[in-house]
Amino acid sequence: MTVALRIYLTGVGGQGTLTATTLLARAAVACGLEVVSGEIHGMAQRGGIVESTVLLGGFRSPTLRPGEADLLLGFEALESMRAVPYLTPGGAAVCATDFIPPPGVSMGRERLPDIEEVRETVGRVAGRSLFLSIDALGRRAGAVRSGNSALLGAACAAGFLPFGPEVLGEVIRGHLPPGDAEINLRALELGRDAAGPCRDRPGGNAGTTH
Repeated sequence: MTVALRIYLTGVGGQGTLTATTLLARAAVACGLEVVSGEIHGMAQRGGIVESTVLLGGFRSPTLRPGEADLLLGFEALESMRAVPYLTPGGAAVCATDFIPPPGVSMGRERLPDIEEVRETVGRVAGRSLFLSIDALGRRAGAVRSGNSALLGAACAAGFLPFGPEVLGEVIRGHLPPGDAEINLRALELGRDAAGPCRDRPGGNAGTTH
């Protein structure tokens, strides 16, 4: 399999963004792909910004400069919008519609955009995009934090990753404790089903789930 794919992941502490990074990297290795992965900005505390990369296809460094990411995976709506400069024009994006307001918003120093502003910002750069509430899907699966697996399942089902949800499912079974694995497998399936009607649809908005 010949693949060259640069993935930029962003979210906030407590969402499992780094776990999702690990799952993606392990799934790629299971498919025989060359992988480099790195943490750009790690969480100093719960709620802090978390940014990471997964590069597939023989890249030597995990570093991504603005405009180089082929795929943006945003686990929180505001951080998804902030990460858009890293996405290459015409790239793909899978973004959460859920907000976790940063301290500046809570203290009245910053304005929180609405989700339509996030969609428009992403849509100006992305060739295809998909938005879904990973919090809602995580709750349905059994734990809000499993929403990270729901987002990965949606990315697979939309055709944005070089492997399907079944590969990620095997990685989840092998990497997570049994109880967590079952919840995340349910979330993976819910994300896959949520993205199903949007597969292979071109344009600025592949679809939306709530």
